[in-house]
Amino acid sequence: MSTSPRLERLRQATRERDLDAVVVSSWENRLYFSGFEGSAGYLLVSPSEAVLGTDFRYIEQAGRQASGFRVERLASGMTWLPKLASEMGARRIGFEDMHMTVSTHAAFEKAIAGAQVAERVELSGLSGALDDIRSTKYGEEMDLLARAIEITDQAFEQVASTIKAGVTEREVAWAMERAMRERGADGAAFDIIVGAGPNAALPHHRADGTVIGDGQPVVIDMGARYRGYCADLTRTIIVGEPDDRFWPVYDTVLRAQTEAIELVEPGMTGAEADAISRDVIAEAGYGENFGHSLGHGVGLAVHEAPGVGPNASDILEDGMVFTIEPGIYLPGWGGVRIEDIVVLEGGRARVVSRAPKLFHNTIRR
Repeated sequence: MSTSPRLERLRQATRERDLDAVVVSSWENRLYFSGFEGSAGYLLVSPSEAVLGTDFRYIEQAGRQASGFRVERLASGMTWLPKLASEMGARRIGFEDMHMTVSTHAAFEKAIAGAQVAERVELSGLSGALDDIRSTKYGEEMDLLARAIEITDQAFEQVASTIKAGVTEREVAWAMERAMRERGADGAAFDIIVGAGPNAALPHHRADGTVIGDGQPVVIDMGARYRGYCADLTRTIIVGEPDDRFWPVYDTVLRAQTEAIELVEPGMTGAEADAISRDVIAEAGYGENFGHSLGHGVGLAVHEAPGVGPNASDILEDGMVFTIEPGIYLPGWGGVRIEDIVVLEGGRARVVSRAPKLFHNTIRR
């Protein structure tokens, strides 16, 4: 993937914060800015230099993947940071305070304090500045996201139509993961959620040995990871004949999602987008049963910027990719959630997910 425009956006963020360089530690941002897929390493980027430091396991891989970066082999410890910073003439260095552990930060500070350099390095937290750069997707990113979503859609459609009463949540989750891998996924983007009956009232229930019963709502939340990019899809089905509560709840959630997709637009805050669905659900009498955010950004991380929730101040812009996933959860009975990934294009939301929302084993009578 081409990283040159991304590096320029990183350098622009560095200049705006009056920093001399930035050290990148999180896997997602390291991959985004360098193209390096390895699990260990750091980037140190200044206005004129870009260095990727990693251990001996990844030197050859880094040289192949991180075009435009000078690759440095790192030994144990953090003494490399003040050394390279001194060589670059960098005194104020930004770091990912939202991702770096306290112990890693302490190790950096210890190395800086003990370094024999002309000027001591000062570390400055970046908050979510680097994550914000990733919130707008460009070119190849959308192609990779679209492929992850396509794999997810196809796997869901294949498996969902075969689900019968008597199988377990865990069996369904494994069938979904297997189907995604068979279609080229690197793996599941997160632990697949399958919640049947009362378990469907738990938004992040872990699939277990619960047997799916006839007439129970089944919430399935899944996503493929493809070349680093994540998909995220939720559908709610029922095997057999639902009770009288199901369709009023399902229709409310579907209406809440449909209105949000139709009305969300650039310039809104994440909170304003969230309110579209939340108002529909509240007016139907289920306001207290929708307790999570309407959505979240998705890309190299399954949850990333922009935020789309009741307190989200992020401004939505064309090119941003996020989920729209309202839900209603009724303790002791179950729940309904419907989730699709959308991208803002030309002033409105385009739905990228294509999985059907109803199957022959969930039939409206």
